[in-house]
Amino acid sequence: MSSSRSVRKLEVVSPVPADIDIANSVEPFHISEIAKDLNLSPNHYDLYGKYKAKVLLSVLDELESSDNGYYVVVGGITPTPLGEGKSTTTVGLCQALGAYLDRKVVTCLRQPSQGPTFGIKGGAAGGGYSQVIPMDEFNLHLTGDIHAITAANNLLAAAIDTRIFHESTQSDKALFNRLCPPNKEGKRKFSDIMFRRLKKLGITKTQPEDLTPEEVKKFARLDIDPNSITWRRVMDVNDRFLRKITVGQGPEEKGMVRETGFDISVASEIMAVLALTTSLADMRERLRKMVIGNSKAGEPITADDLGVGGALTVLMKDAVNPTLMQTLEGTPVLVHAGPFANIAHGNSSIVADKIALKLVGPQGFVVTEAGFGADIGTEKFMNIKCRYSDLRPQCAVIVATIRALKMHGGGPEVVAGKPLDHAYLNENVPLVEAGCVNLARHIINTKAYGVNVVVAVNKFSTDTEAEMNAVMNAAMAAGAFNAVICTHHAHGGKGAVDLGVAVQRACASGNQQLKYLYPLDISIKEKIEAIAKSYGASGVEYTEQAEKQIEMYTKQGFRVYQSAWRKLSTHFRTMLLRREHQVDLSYR
Repeated sequence: MSSSRSVRKLEVVSPVPADIDIANSVEPFHISEIAKDLNLSPNHYDLYGKYKAKVLLSVLDELESSDNGYYVVVGGITPTPLGEGKSTTTVGLCQALGAYLDRKVVTCLRQPSQGPTFGIKGGAAGGGYSQVIPMDEFNLHLTGDIHAITAANNLLAAAIDTRIFHESTQSDKALFNRLCPPNKEGKRKFSDIMFRRLKKLGITKTQPEDLTPEEVKKFARLDIDPNSITWRRVMDVNDRFLRKITVGQGPEEKGMVRETGFDISVASEIMAVLALTTSLADMRERLRKMVIGNSKAGEPITADDLGVGGALTVLMKDAVNPTLMQTLEGTPVLVHAGPFANIAHGNSSIVADKIALKLVGPQGFVVTEAGFGADIGTEKFMNIKCRYSDLRPQCAVIVATIRALKMHGGGPEVVAGKPLDHAYLNENVPLVEAGCVNLARHIINTKAYGVNVVVAVNKFSTDTEAEMNAVMNAAMAAGAFNAVICTHHAHGGKGAVDLGVAVQRACASGNQQLKYLYPLDISIKEKIEAIAKSYGASGVEYTEQAEKQIEMYTKQGFRVYQSAWRKLSTHFRTMLLRREHQVDLSYR
């Protein structure tokens, strides 16, 4: 770390207190001190109180010629409902690198949704003595990014229903007058967004008065098929009674009733856009191209067709900047974006990672976390995030716990909120060894991307030496670069020093070449099958609904885009994921 300040050393106690008690026992450094440690001056960030700041994207432009640091992704084995500590391990590793191994380091994490925060799962700031602080601010409103996404998402949802309503009640001429009204001199003028729609329609005329009645109709009417609409309203708390609702019940919307529903805010496509964007201009382009449904003729309808792409960007203009925070031991953290891995790509933002890699410089480390198990979070990190960002990781960490491996070995069901079965609290080496096929498969899959794999065994007090040795032996036999025991939950960065050393060695061991699982220029089915076969499946069967969706997306030109896989229905994804649990004994 920089010598501009002292790194905070924790005074740990046993047994480990509650997360909130630990978080509240530490007075955070003023965020300007954290920024100074990264050589950021006040004109590089906007303060949000004493302990948070938005880092401006102009930092990337200033540091464009600087060399990047090492890039590390943290994934995990197939998790139990209790979680296996990926966030805690990510934070603990960074505290070890920064506070004990004298390395410049930045942790890059997703912003948590308030849905899980107020549910059984809880927050996502890490835990024990490896946390991001202030923990309550991290888990709640932070700097308002999710609220901005909620507002933008719901603006688009309102625009969809409003457009359907007006098209059902207005003539072509009246619609055109509303979309392109004359100025005080009686002249009409197309805006830039209108020219894009005209180009999409194959209309080359530049003056509104030159359009024929048929062209006016094509321009003014989107003719949205209500049954095709995929864009739903969102809110950032769990409210199961809003999952399926009807809209249009008011007397003025008579005959316009439509079944729809609410999603959690982080499930919005706008969240995925924020995580994948590389600049404000790039975000504007991505937002305008979002597809909300189809016309009755089967053509995709976008946000720009509705004329709201610019408005969405204005609502998101501050959210594009990542938020700077700190760990319990004073190492810097960038928090930005929070897409789920089962419906999007499950990783924090590209811009946060790029800024962090420049700030730490050569020999520094940026550690980011991929959501869910490595089969979904790390897979999408490699194939989607790294492909868009053109960044290359040197090391992948896979987090494992003894209790999860026992479950994968055939142990009793684990239910969040209920006491663990005695099988998870007493030594059972054969059960651990049986579950290590899951860990081995994750190691094999992750190594296939061309990166070194380090296994971090997140130790619990009930784990025995024999059980831990069984895991480390299985990890090395499967091809891991190293496997280490970690106690960062109980001891902070000190408990992850061995992991930090192993990660340093893995990063410095050679120039790893990232290998994607599939090329972009193959069909949707070929991409799906490449992913499924990497899990051990011999093939994929498709439901009738999935076949129809694949045919539609291919016809609409989404064949070569990463978004095609994400756009497939929840029904189809669930069907495929259930198959994953049946292959190669790795997902029992």
